[in-house]
Amino acid sequence: MAFELILSSLCMNISCDVPEVPETTFYWDFNDTASSYEKKQENLQKIRDSLNGQVLKVTTLQDPPLSWSEEDENGVLVGKGIAFNLFNVLTEKFNFTYELILPKNNIIGSTDDFAGSLLEQVQTKQVDVAVAFLPILADAREHIRFSTGLDEGEYYMIMTRPAESASGSGLLAPFQLYVWLLILISLLAVGPCIYYLIILRNRLTKDEKQKIYPLPHCIWFVYGALMKQGSVLSPSADSTRILFATWWIFITILTSFYTANLTAFLTLSRFTLPFNTVEDIVQKDQRFVSKRGGGIEYSIKNQNEELNILQKLVNRDYAYNTMNDTEILRDRVEKKHYLYIRDRPAMDHLRYEDYKYRKTKSKSEEKKHCPFAVAKEPLLRRGRAFAYPLGTKWHSIFDPELLSLVEGGIVKYMTMDNLPKAEICPQQLTSTERQLRNNDLMTTYYVMLAGFLTSFVVFVTEFFFKCCNERIFNRDQTIKIQNLQPTVSTWATKTSGYSPPPSYSSLLDRIHNTKASEGLSDGLRQIINGREYKIVTDITGNKQLIPLRVPSAALFTYFTYNSHLQQ
Repeated sequence: MAFELILSSLCMNISCDVPEVPETTFYWDFNDTASSYEKKQENLQKIRDSLNGQVLKVTTLQDPPLSWSEEDENGVLVGKGIAFNLFNVLTEKFNFTYELILPKNNIIGSTDDFAGSLLEQVQTKQVDVAVAFLPILADAREHIRFSTGLDEGEYYMIMTRPAESASGSGLLAPFQLYVWLLILISLLAVGPCIYYLIILRNRLTKDEKQKIYPLPHCIWFVYGALMKQGSVLSPSADSTRILFATWWIFITILTSFYTANLTAFLTLSRFTLPFNTVEDIVQKDQRFVSKRGGGIEYSIKNQNEELNILQKLVNRDYAYNTMNDTEILRDRVEKKHYLYIRDRPAMDHLRYEDYKYRKTKSKSEEKKHCPFAVAKEPLLRRGRAFAYPLGTKWHSIFDPELLSLVEGGIVKYMTMDNLPKAEICPQQLTSTERQLRNNDLMTTYYVMLAGFLTSFVVFVTEFFFKCCNERIFNRDQTIKIQNLQPTVSTWATKTSGYSPPPSYSSLLDRIHNTKASEGLSDGLRQIINGREYKIVTDITGNKQLIPLRVPSAALFTYFTYNSHLQQ
């Protein structure tokens, strides 16, 4: 024992007798005198003698594979499981037997849940020992005394294996969310930055050769570079060329990283689960289930426990169940997609039995053999032990024996007994094939849908503005035509102080009379470019064409009137 080794090292260089320390004691203290030590040994021996041949009252929980009870052929309850394998070592060493008395309710119990619980049996001394792996919780210490720790209980979450990794799926997986946000910000900011830097450069240098590109052209250049497209922009200034080249280099590196990470994700990425911590359950408002009256329930109910943050989820949905493990796994977890929180040995045996059952249904498809997955890290860690009533005397001889079993690795060996050495349904399945699923391309569909919707909105906007512009154009044309045919009032208003021009017919008559009085000819009629004109010579001797058709005559009158106003 450790005590003997320490005492031997102290007496290595001197002659001293090392007293023989009984195997079951752990009361030795260096401050003890020889008489006090002998007295302790005498008290321990009296306890052993009083236990010899007695029948202790024992209680337990129906919590396989750790502990449960069955009736033998005589109808007597017999304890089973790892806890009773350990307790049977004590019965053989100290020569006693036990009577099993089960609690009314198969629950551990707490201050707020005391009636019919195992805690009530031990606290009221209805039993001498509680043989079960009980989590050492602060609330229970007020009512019972725990034995030496048997192991550290680890409570894990088991869930249906998701079809996709929680690290992301499809085209958005290579980058985290904040990276995508920064890329979007850069796309929106770089175009205006290039535009304003070009303007600033031109104003400072007064360089007229450098063309100032419009803002839309700069924005489309940034987007086109991201899509690996060329650009018609050809800056002549060196500073502007460096701006363009910097953006191209950035896009080249970014797209290279994206392509490489996307390839790695679709082929080699490790599978991750959506729920790994208590915070994941709270943030995603996930429903969970646990055994009624177990350590998880009281860890949630007690305010000084770390799982108390789950209490608000319990208040909205009943999270504890009395069904057996197999029913919970196949009904609550597989069908309703709840999380099931259970201690590690029970969960390992449960998954192993489920794996063997499904193996008989399908022999080759690994995913059908393993529809469930377990989180990598435990949700709760708590030491576990037997329990005694307060003021008991049996702990002084039981605890040293239990401690020796724990230190020898017997307890750990028993919890892993009857399980395969390989991990049961690991989180990362051994199959390496990775075919693209439709969900991997959902982002592509969303981009296509967004593009078509945006194009449709732009088309409707363009059509609306086109209709508005046509209405404005038609209105302006109507006003112009009305101005071509002025009313009498309009003539009177615009020609105040002027006499209106003579009519077209009177003009022809005047020309005819003038020619007749002067003995000149009346003019010749001639068709020019498909129109009929009359060629006359005015008083200055210049020849003039006068149209004879009605539309041309109206225009002639109009232009004659305008020239009259200008004069």
